[in-house]
This record gives sequence, C-alpha cells and structure tokens, in this order.
Amino acid sequence: MFSLTLALLLVLVTIANALPVKVTRPGAEIYNNYPMINLNARRPDAALVMPLSVNLPLPTGAPSSALPSTSSTSTSPSSATSSPSSTPSSSSSAASSSAASASSPSQPSSATTSTSTPSATPSPPPSSGSPKYVVAHHMVGNTFPYTLSNWAADIALAHSSGIDGFALNVGSDSWQPARVADAYQAALQSGLDFKLFLSFDMSSLPCASPNDAQTLRTYITTYSSHPNQLKMSSRTFASTFAGESCAFGQGSVPTGWSSQFTQHPELTGANAVYFAPSFFVDPGTFGTFADVMDGDFNFNSGWPIDLTASSAQSLIANLSANLNDLDQAATQVIGKVIGTTDTDTQHLNALAAMPSTSDGEKRAYVAAVSPWFFTHYSPQTFHKNFIYMADSHLYPTRWESLVNIRDQVDIVEIVTWNDYGESHYIGPIEGAQPNSQAWVDGLNHTGWLDMTNYYATAFKTGSFPTITEDKIYLWARTHPKDANVADPVGKPTNFELTQDTLWAVVQTTAPSTVTLSTSPTTSQTFSVPSGVSKLSMPLTPGGNMKGVITRNGADVVDLEPEGYVFDANPTSYNFNAFVAYSG
Repeated sequence: MFSLTLALLLVLVTIANALPVKVTRPGAEIYNNYPMINLNARRPDAALVMPLSVNLPLPTGAPSSALPSTSSTSTSPSSATSSPSSTPSSSSSAASSSAASASSPSQPSSATTSTSTPSATPSPPPSSGSPKYVVAHHMVGNTFPYTLSNWAADIALAHSSGIDGFALNVGSDSWQPARVADAYQAALQSGLDFKLFLSFDMSSLPCASPNDAQTLRTYITTYSSHPNQLKMSSRTFASTFAGESCAFGQGSVPTGWSSQFTQHPELTGANAVYFAPSFFVDPGTFGTFADVMDGDFNFNSGWPIDLTASSAQSLIANLSANLNDLDQAATQVIGKVIGTTDTDTQHLNALAAMPSTSDGEKRAYVAAVSPWFFTHYSPQTFHKNFIYMADSHLYPTRWESLVNIRDQVDIVEIVTWNDYGESHYIGPIEGAQPNSQAWVDGLNHTGWLDMTNYYATAFKTGSFPTITEDKIYLWARTHPKDANVADPVGKPTNFELTQDTLWAVVQTTAPSTVTLSTSPTTSQTFSVPSGVSKLSMPLTPGGNMKGVITRNGADVVDLEPEGYVFDANPTSYNFNAFVAYSG
C-alpha cells in the first residue's frame, strides 16, 4: 500500500511540474519553475500592475544610512493588447545618404551586393570633453534564477565589451528587489568602474496612488550612496520605460511625478534624483514636465518604428517597385531610414526649448541603439506579433549616426542586454525567458555584443579605433520571408519589410578580399579597404552562411558557423536573427 501511494504521488508531482503555474499578476506565467513575465510589452497602453510590497535588501558595502523601507501599493489594474500601430513615438523620415568617398582606416565603410566601392561615414566631431556613457538595458524580470555569480559574469562581459553600466529595468514582481541588490553587490565586488541605475518599468509598476511612488523612492534612497550608482550632476540617475500616464493620485501627471518623486522631501540632499524618463509623449509637450524631466530617454529611437509595409511601399512607388521584388534602387531608398537621427533632433530640440533647470544644468539626452526587433506572441498570451525593420545593417549604422552627433548625446543605451521576447538581446541567452524559447533558443546574438566595443569606443572618445584584428560578423534570418507555415500565430505584421539577405560586417587590418557565400555554389567577392566594411548578398534557400577574408593569397579568417540553414520549409514563423562571428 505504501509503495502504491508513493507511486501515485510521484505521478501527480510529475504532472504538476509539467503544467504552467499562474502567478498573481496578469500577463505573467511560470514555465519550468521560472516566472515568465510580460515586461516585454513595449507599449505604454499595455499596463500590467498589481499590489506590491517592497522590502529592499541592503547590499553589502552600501552605507548604513541607505536603509530599505517597506511600502505597500494599491492596485491600479489596466491592460491592453498592443500592435505596431499603437506605438507612440516621434515621427522619423528618410535621411539623405552620405556621398561616396574613400575610406580611411579609422572609419567604417559600406559595400553592397553590386559594388565594392566604400561609402565612408563622416569623421565624428572632436570630443567636447563631457563624459559619455554606454549602458545596456537589462531586464530584471528575466533574471528570476540569477545568482550573484550570474550578475558578476554579465558585468564582466559587458565591461570587456565597452559597456559602462546597466539600466536595470524593474517591474512589480516581489522577487525583483533581491535581484537588484545582487546586481549592485556584484558590481561592487567586481572592482570595476561599472555603473548601475534604476529604470522603472511603468507598464508593470502601479502608479495610481501616492503610496505607489514610495516603491520608486525606496529604490532611490537604498542605492543613492552606492559606489556603483550612476550619478549625473552629483544626483542619483534614474529612468523609466513609459510612465506618461502616471499621476500617483494627483491632479495631473506632471504634478504626480514632481510631488511624489522628483521634488519629494525624501529625494533631497544625498538622495536627490536626476530623472531622465522615457515618456511616450509628443516632444513638444516636454515643457509641461519642466519640474520632472532632468533629461530624456528616447527609447524608440533605436528602430525606424514609423516604417510600415504600406509606408515603405509609398516610398518606392515612383520606382515602379514593390516589396515582394525589390531591386537595388528600391532597397537603397528604403534603407535610407536606417540610422536616421530625425527623431533624435526632435527630442534634442524639445529639450533645448524647455525652461532652464533649477541648477542651470544641461538636460541630458539618452539615445537608443538596437540590433533587431521581432516578437511572436499569440492573442491568447501577450498579443504581440510584428517586426521593426532591422535590415541594412541597423546596429552598426545607427551607431555611426550616434557617433556623428555625439556632442549632443550624453548616454547611448543599448536596447537590450536580455529582452528575449523582442529578439533584441546582445547578451548570452540565460536566466528566464518570457516564453520566447520558440524563436530564441539556438539564436545567439553575442556577435553584436563583440561588435559593440568598436562603436562604443568611437562614441566615448570621438575617434574610431584602429583595427588590430581581422574579424567577420554575419547575421541573417532562418527562413524566407514569404514562406507559408501552419503557424497559428500567423506571420508578423510588417514582415514584408525585411529582405532575404545575408548581412556582414568585416574588420580588416589591411586591404583585403572578402568572399561571402550562401551555398557551396553561390558566392560574391568584395575588395575592401582596411577598417570596417558593411557587405551583403542574397540568401539561398536551403543554403548556409560563410565569410572568408583573404590577403596576399592566404585566408586570414574563415567563418562558417555550424547550425545555420536558411530553411525553405520551416515549421513555424521565426523572424529572429542567427548571428555568428569570428573571434
């Protein structure tokens, strides 16, 4: 009888472990014992909030005066499905292309499938002398299984890649304060000058009552004196994702943020905050937030979010082209929106038009850079299934644009280190995925992380570093965009924007020949100067990806990654990227 009962219990436990366990916040589910949290909803109208009691653990090494306090918050539930059309942003238009010119060793160049003539990026302006930072947006909501050693590894890897700190995106889950404490502790123990700051995810955190703001203030007072806390103008730097609808029980949003956060008596003196939120509002309204915004984080500037399939078709209408069969001229027209700084200009002009700060300091501008965007959640889960265009070498091209306006940008924030649900992660795949395994597993993006150091150095110093090692970076999607699959989620909105193309960036120490291949019988050869060149060629269904750098008759780099096939007959839609690099 005992053995039978034990066997029955084992069966029940096995069944229970196989089932997802619901947690107490809408949009959050636990898979494989890890909470899969909807902190990837990149729309301010997709608010997911629940009551939260925060008891922040005091990190080892923090001053004893930074004692945590406990606060309870009231519920302000609201939720909405999201789609690309609901994304608030500044409009962006196609930027004019730079004139072709010879490339120097310190400047990136570009080459297309039809030409090897480089188009040089203009030299960055001289350094203004003001400090520059490159940080990565780190989703704490995806770190449920993290230990101190995981944070230590992330910090060491990020620092070695030219990243100066993490923006810790925090939501409403009760376990997140402990992960934040581990992050600060790991940064302290690293001995590195690695900065951290809180980025409050207001699509998750409640903000309906004055008590809700206590959670935010407690985070600030806990870490304001921490050695690794990022400071600006001698104040504790903090940011948000969204929050433009948060009034904290006050008569207006600006009054709510100023009275309950930025101007609150708790956040004075050593706890004074320097606040650069990402509010999804018309930049022309920034003036109403004069007592709130010390700066601005332009989260959506990392992608050409206003480019849709219909607007792209309009751009090429006079070329008698269509998105299903783009020629080189049409591809170049659409590609001009990649890396444009129009949205940066709008936000910078709006900041300049705001009244002077109380201390007369310049308002900081935080620009975003991102390598990719694809999300594939069904209406029954997070209801997000779309892409933003990331072709035409989005990541390096956006970096080049930011280097060119570096004197106007204080911080570049990489979006993101680990947002797997939206496919724009550059860190290792680890922690807890938000049920995105179907389009993330096996698609490592650390090649983009390795590439980051070159551009981060140029942004911070004003000069592109000399290339001292030959390298190849390759990336591509895993199946034709027009493949038809019995996928219940369906094709992502705006899938027509992307092209079946192998994208490559090569770093060469001297003039070289580069051969790209997408099958054993399909290749293209390019002559490139020393420095950085951007190349591309069409993918071959059923084929692979390969890149070879040849100099003086010898192959100096030969990259043919295992595990990549451009699958002509996929079983589900996956518009994420496979990224490989030599190094």
